[in-house]
Amino acid sequence: MNTLSTHVLDATAGAPAVGLHVTLTDTHGTSLGAGVTDDDGRLTGFTDALPEGTYHLTFATGDWFSSRGVASFYPEVTITFRIPKGSSHFHVPLLLSPYSYSTYRGS
Repeated sequence: MNTLSTHVLDATAGAPAVGLHVTLTDTHGTSLGAGVTDDDGRLTGFTDALPEGTYHLTFATGDWFSSRGVASFYPEVTITFRIPKGSSHFHVPLLLSPYSYSTYRGS
């Protein structure tokens, strides 16, 4: 089965995005897991295993920036991705700033 992790970096500070709330849902909007990024901006262990399918990681970016007194444009960032048939680890990084973001499939 497949596993999932994420890593969020605050590009404006050049540091991990600590304490950012992240949720994992399926295409039906069913919550499969949630958590908060650690001191290194990482979050693992959303669920034990993910079958083939399409999923959404939603990052509460607006609340996170607001808690730091920083205005931002995106209240949340949702990354939709597909896990193929098979068994592998999937890493979905997010590079974040108040007015932009980027992502890619990590290793």
